[in-house]
Amino acid sequence: MSTEVLEYGVGDNSYINAGGLPGITKLVDDFYQNMDEISEAKKIRGMHTKNLTVSRKKLTYFLSGWLGGPRLYAEHYGGINIPQAHKHLTVGAEERDAWLLCMEKAVDEQPYEDGFKVYLMQQLRVPAERIRMVSGS
Repeated sequence: MSTEVLEYGVGDNSYINAGGLPGITKLVDDFYQNMDEISEAKKIRGMHTKNLTVSRKKLTYFLSGWLGGPRLYAEHYGGINIPQAHKHLTVGAEERDAWLLCMEKAVDEQPYEDGFKVYLMQQLRVPAERIRMVSGS
C-alpha cells in the first residue's frame, strides 16, 4: 500500500480518505446508530422518519459527491441546496450541536487518519451552521 499522503479537499482525495462508498456507508450507518443511542440527539432523531433507509441513502449519496467522489445524490435525486432542503425544520444551536456530536462520534469510530478526522469535522461544521442560520435561531 502506498504511503503517499493525499491532500484533503483536492479532487477525489477526501472521498478516497473516507474509504470510498463503502467507507462513507459505514460512516453514515454509525452516524444514524449514534443518533438512535445518544440522548442529546433525541430531538433531531424525532425529525426523521422511523425507518431511516431513505435518509441513510441520501446522506451517503450526498457525502459521496461532497467529498469529491461520484455525484450519486445528483444522479438519483437531482440538485440540492442543503440549507433550503432543511428550512422546514427548526434547527437551532442545540440541534446543530447534537447532529455534530453524532457525526463526530461516527468519524471517531472510522479507521481514518487523525488529520482527515479533524479536516472532515471542520468541513461538516460549515453546512451544519448554514442549516442553523436558515432554519433555526
